[in-house]
Amino acid sequence: MELRHLRYFIALSGSLNFTRAAERLHVTQSTLSHQIKQLEEEIGVALFDRIGKRVSLTDAGDEFLHYCTKALHEIDLGLGALRQDSSEVAGELRVGSTHTFNLGFIPDCIASFQARHPRVKVVVEELSADQIAARLQQGTLDLGIAYRPSVPGPLQFEPLYNEEMVLVVARKHPLARRKRVRMVELHRLPMVLLPASFATRQMLDECFRSCGAQPHVVAEINTLAPMMDLVAKTQLASIVAANVVNPLSGLVVIRLESPTPVRTPGMLWSPVARDAAATRAFSTIVRKLALRSSLQGAGPRVR
Repeated sequence: MELRHLRYFIALSGSLNFTRAAERLHVTQSTLSHQIKQLEEEIGVALFDRIGKRVSLTDAGDEFLHYCTKALHEIDLGLGALRQDSSEVAGELRVGSTHTFNLGFIPDCIASFQARHPRVKVVVEELSADQIAARLQQGTLDLGIAYRPSVPGPLQFEPLYNEEMVLVVARKHPLARRKRVRMVELHRLPMVLLPASFATRQMLDECFRSCGAQPHVVAEINTLAPMMDLVAKTQLASIVAANVVNPLSGLVVIRLESPTPVRTPGMLWSPVARDAAATRAFSTIVRKLALRSSLQGAGPRVR
C-alpha cells in the first residue's frame, strides 16, 4: 500500500464519481480504477459498491475513510513541518522547569534552540513539579521539564532517562570511605532532605519504608544549593541526584542500594500545546541533549 492509493481512495470517496475524481487527481479514469482495485485487493475487502455508473461506499469503505483521512492529515502535517524553514517559527515558548534542570540543562537547550529558531522568545520559570503540572493545565505554560508526576492527570509525560540518586556526605563523615551503602543503614542517621511536599521526598520516604529504615531528619530545605552547603559544613547526610553535586565541592558521593532510589526526568505537556511548532522544535532538542547527558553520565564520579 502506498500513499497514492490512500489519496485516490479519499478523492473517489469525496465525489463518488470516477470521472470527476480522476480529473481532480490529474490521472486517467482507468488509472484511478486500477489503483482502487489494487487497494481493495491488498486490504481484502470491497471499499465501493459499483452499480452501473453509480458508486457508493460500502460499510467497510465508510469506516476505512475515517481512519484514512486522519492518517493522511497527520502525514501532511509531518511533511509540512519538515519543509518549514526554521526561521519561520516565531512567537513565545513558555517553559516550566524544576531547579535541578535549570542548573545547566535548560540553558544548553535554549542556546541550541535559539541558534535554530532566533524568532522565538523563550520564557523559563523555575517551579516545583506540582506548580508546573497546574500551570500546564491552566494553559499558562507550553512545556514542563520535571520528574515523573505521581498523578499526571490529563497531562502527557514523556520519560527522557532514569536518574540514580546517591548519598552525599562531607569527607570527614563516618560513611565517607564507603563505596556503597544500603538504605537500611540510614536508619536514625542525621540527614537534611527536601520537604515532605516534594515528589522526590515522597519517593525517598517510600524507599525508606520498604526497607524498614527511618532517618533522623534534622533539617528540611526546599532548594539544593544551601542543602549541599549544609552537608559540607556538618555531619549531616543527604540524598540527591549525582549531577547536583559540584565536583569541586569536596563532597563525597556514595551509591545507594537495596533499594536504589531512581527518578525519571521527562517532559510534561497538555495535548493541545504539544502541537505548536515551537513546542515540537524545543522538545526535539531536549530529547537530543537528554540522551547525550545520560550517555556521558553528567555529574561527579560516584564511588
